[in-house]
Amino acid sequence: MGRDPNPERPATCAQWEAVFGSPPPPYLSVPFMHKAISYEAQCKARGGLPAAARRALNGALKGQKRPGQPQEILSPGAHLVREWNGRTYQVRVVEGGFEMDGRAWRSLSAIAKHITGTDWSGPRFFGLTSRAGRP
Repeated sequence: MGRDPNPERPATCAQWEAVFGSPPPPYLSVPFMHKAISYEAQCKARGGLPAAARRALNGALKGQKRPGQPQEILSPGAHLVREWNGRTYQVRVVEGGFEMDGRAWRSLSAIAKHITGTDWSGPRFFGLTSRAGRP
């Protein structure tokens, strides 16, 4: 059998377990574990993130908007216009999706991909500042 490619790994895994209370996921690199262990020590010494930042991150994980963040709601009948490569595209919001050039679309991202040929965030492509779900 060959030697361990990183002789620091067993000691680093033991240190991880002492800090976090469980073994590390099997494929974490030693440099990453060192950074995570150092960050945890810094959080313990200095208190970690402020409460407002923790709340905002937890809210983002749950899909909640931040206070004061604009909420984009696209109502049926709304029109979106975007110029791309010299052509103007007009999209109408309809019940359950969007319409462009007489064709129905389920998402703005699908329309943006059709127009550009590459993956785009549809709301970003059409200049909406926050994520807009399907109507």
